[in-house]
Order: sequence, then C-alpha cells, then structure tokens
Amino acid sequence: MNESLQQLSRRKMLQTIAAAWLATTISCPKTTRARAPFHFCLNTSTINGRKLGVLNAIEIAAAAGYDGVEVWMQDVRALMNSGQGPSTIREKAQDLDIRIVSAITFPRWIVDDELERQKAMEELRQELAIMAEMGCPLMAAPPVGATTGHLINLYQAAERYRCLLDLCQEYQVIPQLEIWGFSANLHSLGEALFIAAQSGHPRASILADVYHLYRGGSFFDSLKYIPAEALHLFHMNDYPVSPSAKQLKDSDRVLPGEGIAPWKLMIEQLRAKEKPITLSLELFRQDLWEQPPLLVAQKGLQAMKSVVDAA
Repeated sequence: MNESLQQLSRRKMLQTIAAAWLATTISCPKTTRARAPFHFCLNTSTINGRKLGVLNAIEIAAAAGYDGVEVWMQDVRALMNSGQGPSTIREKAQDLDIRIVSAITFPRWIVDDELERQKAMEELRQELAIMAEMGCPLMAAPPVGATTGHLINLYQAAERYRCLLDLCQEYQVIPQLEIWGFSANLHSLGEALFIAAQSGHPRASILADVYHLYRGGSFFDSLKYIPAEALHLFHMNDYPVSPSAKQLKDSDRVLPGEGIAPWKLMIEQLRAKEKPITLSLELFRQDLWEQPPLLVAQKGLQAMKSVVDAA
C-alpha cells in the first residue's frame, strides 16, 4: 500500500471511530446518573491545579459520578510525550464507563492574517486526528488571537468559521463557537448566533458559559435563540455580586448556586431544547486546586445537580 493510500485508510479509520463516539456521546449518553435531559461533565481545569495528568483526571471524574469529561489538549500531548497514545485515553474512558465529551484547544481560526490561519489549520489537523482517535466528538473554538484590537467583520468571521467546520468534519469533530466575554471579538451571544447562522453550515454550534455570558453583557433569556441542534455543551459556573461584570476574572468564578446567576431562567431555556445537553463544570480557582481533587469533583457535581433540581 503506498503512502497516500495508507493516509486515506488511517483517516477512514479515525472517522469511523469518531462517528461512533459522536453518536453515543451526543445522542445517547448515559441516563442513570443524569437529571434528564441533562448529562453532567467535568472540565478537568476544575481539579487540575496539581497537574494530575489526563488519565488521573478521568479516573477522578468517573469516581465522582460524572457522565463525561472535557480534556485539555495540552494534557493530552503531555501524555503522548510520555509514550502513550490517544487510544489510551479512549480505553481508559471505556473501562470507566465515562465519555470524552470535548477537547479544549486554541486554534487561531478567526484572525485576519491568512498565513497565520493556514498555519493554525495545519496544526489543528494533527490535533483533530488525536481527538478522533481518543473518541472526542466536540472541541472548543474560542476567538484566540482576536481578543484585543480591532473588531473583525462578522461576515468574514462566518466564512472563517465555515472553513473550520469543513476541516473538522473530515474527522467527525464539531468545533463549537466559544463565547469569551472579555474578548473584543466573539464576546456576546448575539455575535456567536450571527456567525453560526451566516456560516451556513449544518454543524455550526455554540458553546456558552455562565461566566462569559455575564462578563460579555449577553442576556440569559437569549439562550432561547440557540437552535437545539446547535447546542451540545454548556459550561456551568457562577459569579459573585462583586466585582462588577467588567472587572471579573476567571479566578472569580464560583460553584453553581454560590453566586447570583439566574439559574431558573437558564435551566428553563435549556430544558426547552427538548434534547440531551451536557452541562460541564469549568472553574479556575486556586482554593479548589488546593483541596483533594475527588472532593472538589464531588462538591461540583452536587452543586450542578442542586441548581438543576431547584429550577
């Protein structure tokens, strides 16, 4: 078999693996531990202050009772640098009956510099192959490289997002437009809705976050405008009374229910989608990182379920 055929064969294999996991993760996740229609996920940033490693983080999430995990590609690469492949992550998740739901990575897909975008897409192609092999159907697509400076034309942003969607579709991975409330670009739900719609792509999706919606001045009631088919994952956290929205930092996020976020409104908007949606806990708090990771994971899951049950 020549080199081009080997590459084609490998890509087909990765697509088959990813497609199977995409179907089970998005459409048919476990229901025994979840409050329908929600499924509960742990973003490993919440417990990763001690640099646990991706395999240990997956074990902790499973032990705490989560349905899935969001992994960071920097942690996946650290595992690979130790000599273990992405299949190790897939096998670990299968053994523990937990899903690899999404990957956090930072491709510069939205920037104006065409050469920079091309380089980013080539680098991302390598990561997409890794995601497919470890059985990860979703990835975050934040506005990296465009958080400061001038505003990018939304029509151009939509064209660039469509290119990103086309590339990711080769590996059966969905890139979710991630709103960053502090960013000059893609800081609001309105911008994300426009870019997704204008991309004209059937797999266009939006990744919203309680903290970032508030930080960027979006209206929580506007969650109703996200089509059900464009919403797979929602980042859960909360924000305090002070500081003000414009002064908030990542480290100010608190557990769901410990702040002032309008949970009843948000949960009602998400329930109205009438589809399984994964709720993922994402925090960056030093005080949590200093506590036993399993305890933090358990507290986080209980906090998530409490606000869902109370809504």
